[in-house]
Amino acid sequence: MNKLTGFSILLGATAILSSCGNSDYKKYEGDRAKQVASIIRANGCLDCHSVDAQVPFYGKLPIIGKTVQDDIIDGTRYVEFSNLLNALDKGEVVSQVDLAKLEHTALSGSMPPAKYVAIHWGTNLNADEKKVILSWAKEVRAEHYASPTVAERFENEPLQPLVDFLPTDPEKVALGFTLYHDTRLSADNTLSCASCHDLGTAGVDRKQFSEGINGQFGGVNAPTVYNSALNFVQFWDGRAADLQEQAAGPPLNPIEMGHVSFDDIADLLKEDAGLVEIFEQIYPQEGVTEATITDAIAEFEKTLLTPSRFDKYLRGEVNALTAEEIAGYDLFKEKRCATCHVGMNIGGQSFEYMGIKSDYFGFRGTDVTDGDLGRFAVTGEDFDKHRFKTPTLRNVMLTYPYLHDGTLMDIEDAIRVMHEFQIGGEINDKEVAGIVTFLHTLTGEYEGQLLQ
Repeated sequence: MNKLTGFSILLGATAILSSCGNSDYKKYEGDRAKQVASIIRANGCLDCHSVDAQVPFYGKLPIIGKTVQDDIIDGTRYVEFSNLLNALDKGEVVSQVDLAKLEHTALSGSMPPAKYVAIHWGTNLNADEKKVILSWAKEVRAEHYASPTVAERFENEPLQPLVDFLPTDPEKVALGFTLYHDTRLSADNTLSCASCHDLGTAGVDRKQFSEGINGQFGGVNAPTVYNSALNFVQFWDGRAADLQEQAAGPPLNPIEMGHVSFDDIADLLKEDAGLVEIFEQIYPQEGVTEATITDAIAEFEKTLLTPSRFDKYLRGEVNALTAEEIAGYDLFKEKRCATCHVGMNIGGQSFEYMGIKSDYFGFRGTDVTDGDLGRFAVTGEDFDKHRFKTPTLRNVMLTYPYLHDGTLMDIEDAIRVMHEFQIGGEINDKEVAGIVTFLHTLTGEYEGQLLQ
């Protein structure tokens, strides 16, 4: 069978397939969420963006079959719409990453792709459907994701300015600062939280892999602690739900800090009479325990917000950025960076597959390690293999090396790799430079001093 014959078979099947499309969203007038759900279903989005997607009969034909199956794989790797639809059906809040991706689709007209529309007549988003999606996205962002500090003119931006502060207990913060720098949290009394997350070097250690006790090295790059309170989960694989749970991990990790239990840590700290007195003042019922140690550290980490010039811009100080920096921000959005790096933390809101458009690990040319498994290490689900929490881009010019494996030292290389393997297509040197110009504006201040 040649390509022409195969395509003819497909066209012959369109009488069956063309039943897709023709959304009945108007019957849900007044319920924007149900309208959007109807549009998604009617336009065949689930055919390529659902883990339950079934390969159609023509996906098993010679020549074209592999293309169809590859499209389904790429589709689910980029965005999986089942959770989005479930939230829409139940009237729940959708993730801001799903929102941004669907919004971009409506703005760009990139979906469904032409080859899909060719055999699924009536599935192309029309002007009214796009308007519904964009109106819905704006409403959801305004109600759930717009920062209280954002200027009205920027409230529908996918990126949002930092809040002024997160509520904290000052006494717990002070204790948490002390514990964050306390080497007794490591079994050999050599390492503290600050050893791998140095506040003086943008909250990282600038090593590919951090060194733990006894000269051991971890398997993923240490992410920055700055602004980490804004992540939807903690660690690259999301194994900790919040900062307190995250703080409990490294002290008991045999490669990192090496303690056997928090009882051991508590016993060491109890030898410090002054520290015990502070614990008893703040936690009179519990004293020194795993829960109180990690609670105090988490409370301190909530204060590690780093407002930048970009935040001033989004708050309405339009002269805070130059014309070149604003152009870089526009390019950042145009190149779809702002579909994953969203919100106040400009990332940290979703798990994303590494290598959507091409095999990243084959390109890297080294063995796949346990650290490369990503979310799979937590769930054991094949779908989660090589999915990682999107990192924040705040202070990104200072938090090298880049990627979960720490293989790239230059931000320009990181942009090219992300574009090639996540977005596809070409990005030229001028565009890379433009995005870098924008990224410089994300370097923030801590305690009134610009991070270095």
